[in-house]
Amino acid sequence: MKKIIFAAGLVAMAGIVIAQQAGFTRTALQTQDLSTPGRVAVQARAEFDPGVAAGRHTHPGEELGYLLEGQIELLIDGQPPKLVKAGETFFVPAGLVHDGKNTGSGKAKVLATYFVEKGKPVATPVK
Repeated sequence: MKKIIFAAGLVAMAGIVIAQQAGFTRTALQTQDLSTPGRVAVQARAEFDPGVAAGRHTHPGEELGYLLEGQIELLIDGQPPKLVKAGETFFVPAGLVHDGKNTGSGKAKVLATYFVEKGKPVATPVK
C-alpha cells in the first residue's frame, strides 16, 4: 500500500496527467528539482504491448529515452521514422509532436527522463 501511495504522490508531483492508451503505461519513478529554476527532471518507465502506440503527444521540455527491451518506431513530426531497438537511445526536443509504437512481437520497455517545466503535465495529448 505504501508503494501505491508513494507512486501516486510522484505522479501528482510530476504532473503526469495524460490519458493513457490501452496497452501503454507510463509510470513515474522519481521527480527531482533541477538547479535551473522552474525546471524538474522526471524519470519514468513506459511499457507498450505489441502493436500499441503511446498516442501523439508533446512534452514541455526535452525527453531522453533508452529502450530497455523490444523495439519501437519513433515518429517525430517533420522527421523520418526511426526504429529504436533494445540498448539504443533516442532524444525528443521540447514541444515537438511525436509518438512511439511497439513494432516488435513482445513488450517494449523504455526508461525515459524528461527535463520539463515545473507544474506542467509531463505529456499532453495531441490529435
